[in-house]
Amino acid sequence: MWGGGAKSGGETRCKCKCRCTTRGSSRTGESWSHVARCPAMYPAGPAWPKLRVLRALWALLAVLLAPWRLWAKEDIQECIWHVVLIKFEAVGEEGRSDRFFDLEPLESLNSVFSLLVDAPTDQNEKYLGFPYYLKINYSCGGESSEAQVRKGHLTGLKPLVLVTFQSPVNFHRWKIEQLQIQMEAAPFRSKERCNAEEVCAMSWYTPMPIKNGSVVMYVDVRSNGLGPFIQNKRFHVNINGFLQKQQDNTLQFTVGNEIFNLIPRYFINVPSRPLWHTVNQTPVLILGGIPDEKSVLLTDTSFTDFFLVELNIDSCWVGSFYCPQASFTATIYDAIATESTLFIRQNQLVYYFTGTYVTLHESNQGSGSWVRVLANECIKKLCPVHAHGNGSEYIMALTTGKREGYVHFGTITVSNYLAILYTIPEFIPDARGLEFLMLLGTESHTTFLMVPKGMFYNQYSNLLYIWGNFLLQSYNYENFIYLADFPKEQSIKYLVNSFRGDMAIVTETEEIWYLLEGSYQMYKLFPSRGWEVHINLQVMHQSSVYTPNETMVTLFYEDTKLYQLVYLMKNQQGQLVKRHVPVEQLLMYQQLSNHYFFKRQGSHLTLSFTNFCPFSVMRLRDLPNPQVYSRQERYQARPPRVVEPSGFHNENSLAVYQGLVYYLLCLHSEYHKPYADRVHDSTWSWSNKKQDQDYYFYLASNSQSPGNVYIDMASYEKIYDLKADYELPERIFLDKGTSYVFSVFLRVGGQSLEFTPERVLTSEELKSTVDLGVVLADPGCIEAVVKQKFLINRNSVLFRVTLSDKRSCFDQGLSGHHLLETSMLLKVAGAVGHCFQNTHQGPRMQGNLMVPVLIGCPPGKRLAFDITYTLQYNRLQNKHYFDCVRVDPEMPCFLFRDVFYPFFLIQDLVTGDSGSFQGSYVLKVVGGGPTLDTIREYSEEEIYRFNSPLDKTHSLIWTTKNTTTTKDSAFNIMSHQSLGIEWLCLENSPCYDAVPHTIFAPEFFFKVLVSNRGVDKSTYCDYQLIFLLHIHGLPLSAKRAFFILMVSSSVFIGLVTLYIIFCLLLPVMVKAWNSLRWKINNIIMSESYYTYTSRNCSGTSETRSTVSSRAGSSDSSKVAEANQRAPEQTWKKKPLVT
Repeated sequence: MWGGGAKSGGETRCKCKCRCTTRGSSRTGESWSHVARCPAMYPAGPAWPKLRVLRALWALLAVLLAPWRLWAKEDIQECIWHVVLIKFEAVGEEGRSDRFFDLEPLESLNSVFSLLVDAPTDQNEKYLGFPYYLKINYSCGGESSEAQVRKGHLTGLKPLVLVTFQSPVNFHRWKIEQLQIQMEAAPFRSKERCNAEEVCAMSWYTPMPIKNGSVVMYVDVRSNGLGPFIQNKRFHVNINGFLQKQQDNTLQFTVGNEIFNLIPRYFINVPSRPLWHTVNQTPVLILGGIPDEKSVLLTDTSFTDFFLVELNIDSCWVGSFYCPQASFTATIYDAIATESTLFIRQNQLVYYFTGTYVTLHESNQGSGSWVRVLANECIKKLCPVHAHGNGSEYIMALTTGKREGYVHFGTITVSNYLAILYTIPEFIPDARGLEFLMLLGTESHTTFLMVPKGMFYNQYSNLLYIWGNFLLQSYNYENFIYLADFPKEQSIKYLVNSFRGDMAIVTETEEIWYLLEGSYQMYKLFPSRGWEVHINLQVMHQSSVYTPNETMVTLFYEDTKLYQLVYLMKNQQGQLVKRHVPVEQLLMYQQLSNHYFFKRQGSHLTLSFTNFCPFSVMRLRDLPNPQVYSRQERYQARPPRVVEPSGFHNENSLAVYQGLVYYLLCLHSEYHKPYADRVHDSTWSWSNKKQDQDYYFYLASNSQSPGNVYIDMASYEKIYDLKADYELPERIFLDKGTSYVFSVFLRVGGQSLEFTPERVLTSEELKSTVDLGVVLADPGCIEAVVKQKFLINRNSVLFRVTLSDKRSCFDQGLSGHHLLETSMLLKVAGAVGHCFQNTHQGPRMQGNLMVPVLIGCPPGKRLAFDITYTLQYNRLQNKHYFDCVRVDPEMPCFLFRDVFYPFFLIQDLVTGDSGSFQGSYVLKVVGGGPTLDTIREYSEEEIYRFNSPLDKTHSLIWTTKNTTTTKDSAFNIMSHQSLGIEWLCLENSPCYDAVPHTIFAPEFFFKVLVSNRGVDKSTYCDYQLIFLLHIHGLPLSAKRAFFILMVSSSVFIGLVTLYIIFCLLLPVMVKAWNSLRWKINNIIMSESYYTYTSRNCSGTSETRSTVSSRAGSSDSSKVAEANQRAPEQTWKKKPLVT
């Protein structure tokens, strides 16, 4: 963010006279009263004819010129999809929709999954769910009917939902990937009271998945082909990080207070203004320009719905000698939205507000209030940078006052002066009837001054536009072309670009012009004859989005289609609506109304039209499978089947659907690990569950499934074989030297309504009639080869187009990082504005196809350690394999004294391809430690010492017999044919003299970096892999080994000596012990004898006890005598022993 920022209302060097204005909202109970007047307005449509005769004539012409689909409209009832977002606990409730702001996963699904004992789920797994559902419905003829929805369900209609996650801007934090998940919606009965036996109201539901790093999501809904015909429709479901929940569970904007009344003066007589944002990355759009109000229009659905929010900022008037300000206004003139931050300019002050996006920041990093930046600068204009780059977004701030002409760019606080690229002529050139004029400095000029107002740059086509009361375009910033179709009496206010070849221009008088990039002819869409025809058709159909009194608020592109945000006044009631601008229809109406003639047939005249299109049919053929080039990863998830005969799901079955989709995306995110799995598929861990699929199906077929839910594991998989749908991919990624090949089929003639034989054209006639050109934005980086084949019998030409990378404009980069953006434009000569194809969705322009081309390392490619083949090859070469004592199946061990042969895989996560890495690479040990907890990162100097063959400090960890090194000879170059790695662990290396912690040999964990950067010329990909390598059996140092040897020897000798001494002294010790024991017994017996004698002398009476004592004494005396004789016997036998 810009430096020098201060909180809103902070001090500044300029004198600040604050006039703070506050507008209450209806939430506080304040009422509004106003008188709506409708004076002259800035119309989005023409002045409606007042004469009924003129209207009738235009209506008749509109009917004549209407496309074929209008005649068959009664045969095919138009139906459209409706999608709303609802909370997890609100499933089944009617008339409810929620905002997308809560991102915390649900942890309440374990109680549901615990019931699924005989199901392909893991009872030890903790299943989570997403906090939202998508509720899907449809209506036909503009009316929603419960009977229609029930009929669709009974006829087999199932909505298919495709959720596309937009890649994040910050590729340094998040992995770049093009991820989609396709789901089938599950039918669910409404919880509303119903008198019917089965169902009254129903809808379809799917989980609304959330992915880290993505805040913009596209939801495409289509039919499964059964039931009524419903056109495909795309919805924008974006996360709104500018909402917070209050204590009463109501939602409130963090940027300001919501206003519920759209006062007509906010829009009537107010000029339109541009909608500025980072293209395809912005979840929340804002639009300022409301006069004398510090309010903006805010939307998270691309103006399908919106909010009027009064911002919580001080409305200040900053004026000084160095910062002049003519007058004060509360109007927000400039408003720019980025991926997570909103920027606004009020007067000469700039503020920003960062939303709370946990999926981007992984923490609550939202702003508490608006923050003022560039407090010491006078800002007269904020300008957007529509494209992001280098993992960041940018905006420009133009200064005024004493620093006039300086620009603050992006997050940089240092001012940068703009260099002069081109000097604009003083006067507008005189084209003399030409459509365009190359400015060479020798052309003549008119007396009209050139008044430049802005610039626009398309990073894909490399086209730079300079506009004002003129329009200049350039491909190289040096040579400019003047487009003469734009009238010099008009002045351009702003441009909008689709970045797919289309551009619309809005003038100061609210005229709308259209330009197709690569051409030089401009078309006036409004006001025009074509617009009047379109208006009359809308009157016939009683359209509710067209009224005589309307004001255009803004004009913008969405998914290559042009839209207006229009304020309508009807019956003194104001309404803000978003409506499509049918560019193709307007051009077709205009062409037909300007180029018709009457042809005499017999006695009467017939109306005929001149067709300027050089072909009648254009088709794309031989398209390759798109995933290889579009890099689109797609998963499939169908809902679990319910045992109920009606097929309706309940809350538990939908909760199971939530948990399975969440688990599927978790498997996707956890699959990016350095060790390659045995099967290259993120869902391979479910394979063991599929083995029992027949048993689960048996339970379901007999209504014995636990929880009345049957989970088909084949319904949760990754799709690798998507087929082309006769269209070029949304974008094409090209690696080094790769090509994209396809064919374009063009048919000439065949448009006549008369049943006459068609004349067969010759090759020369076909060649002069149709021709295909390819315009490349960077011809030094890519090339296109077009080969034509004439199909004489069909009056057709087949063009074979090969788009190839020239191996010259990109070095090496990580997967999806720093891609070179360029484009390819296919042009059929003479087709611009003249060729249209009628479809069920209306006419579509033909003859011009623009495709962005991204050169570099495509997303979804990675390098993985092939542990399976590495173990097999090492066992084969070393004749043995010894694993660690404690076996870890996720990280097998390798013995230190064995030669280590590593192998790696190139895995394509998009197509499922996996093959051995055949290129060269550099291997470095960048970290390590004796245990997993003690692993540390090595410094650059240490990495050099531990891995370089030039090291002289005896610090090498490993070596190899390969002699190939890098250009500076600093590191060895390895390949799959290398002679292996020998572990050294020299005396100054970290693994030298490893201390064993157990009785087993020492172990060490090496953190290994493998990279092919600078040594592999076969790809643009800089494959970088970091993995842990477990080595056991490390040797001890000589000193420690000698010390351990000495200690061990000393201990051993001491034990042996002690044993010998013990054996020699054992007889003596036994004799001493026996003698000691005899003496002790003798003493004891003597004491007993003397005690007995003394008792007899005392004259004690003779009793039974006395007799016993005597007997005991007699026995004791006998023992004493025996003991006296024993030593004599021993003494007598002793000479025999000696």
